[in-house]
Amino acid sequence: MGDEAEQANAGTTSTGVSKSLVVRELVAKFQLEVVAGMEALDRPIRKSRVHRPGLEFAGYYDFFPIEHVQVLGKKEITYLHKLTHEERDERIGNVVHYHPPCFVVTWNQDGLEYLTAHCRKEGIPLLRTPRTTTEFMTLADAYLAKMLAPEIQVHGVCVNVAGIGILLRGKSGIGKSETALTLIRRGHRLVADDAVVLKKINPQTLLGTHNGTTREFLALRSVGLMNVVRVYGRGAFQDETRIVLDIELIRWKENELYNDLELEQKYTEYMGVRVPHIQIPLQPGRDVAGLVEAAAHNWYLQTQGYSAAEDFMRRLHPE
Repeated sequence: MGDEAEQANAGTTSTGVSKSLVVRELVAKFQLEVVAGMEALDRPIRKSRVHRPGLEFAGYYDFFPIEHVQVLGKKEITYLHKLTHEERDERIGNVVHYHPPCFVVTWNQDGLEYLTAHCRKEGIPLLRTPRTTTEFMTLADAYLAKMLAPEIQVHGVCVNVAGIGILLRGKSGIGKSETALTLIRRGHRLVADDAVVLKKINPQTLLGTHNGTTREFLALRSVGLMNVVRVYGRGAFQDETRIVLDIELIRWKENELYNDLELEQKYTEYMGVRVPHIQIPLQPGRDVAGLVEAAAHNWYLQTQGYSAAEDFMRRLHPE
């Protein structure tokens, strides 16, 4: 790896795959009541943030995010109730005409006959939840961000070491899964083995998870598949973790200098997100799991503003 961020050599693409889900999945996730549009629950949702159409009901549509889920809280419904029948019919008709994926009414508000009529006419789901507007929007935003995040799949192992998400990479057979097993026995957690799914939650955040099929399984040569939850308990596994370190296991090369102090951090790039990268050369007798633990703890200290290398250099060259 060079000093500049570069794409990992794991058969990935730089942009990832964009995803979508349908309204039916949102209904199931949050147990929403379907007031109208039962036949339209397969409408796609492609945007990760919900929207409250306040200005739109007032007649301003220049920046109306029509592909977002539209949330109607007490402010919106109370405003519509106060309009005359003709004004209400016009304002709602104008908004529904843009065909957003669905409308969600919070606080279990009633008196929605006018909304129901327009949604039925245009084939748009009208949904309702007892949750408050703030609660629902917070939960929905988080859910949609995760479900719609661009993603790639890389070959490696994902573990959580003392709360720190790590992607272990390296050539097949180099010992990634065996290292993960040692970490699990020391109280850390497996996230994914062999096929690691990386989701880009935002420009600075990568989430590591499994592909569903390999959930809880660790593949060990000469032993076979192991269900870590059945063997080591629930504490041995977690569904996802934020990736903050990219550790590559490499074979030890004779006459190679491995004890240099690298003051400049190296990075690997996934879908435009830079992740700190280090290499661990393997040699018989090395405690690889211990080195991974040390790297995790050292990274944490660096996030707190402490660098052992810089501290050491200051001791060598005091002012």
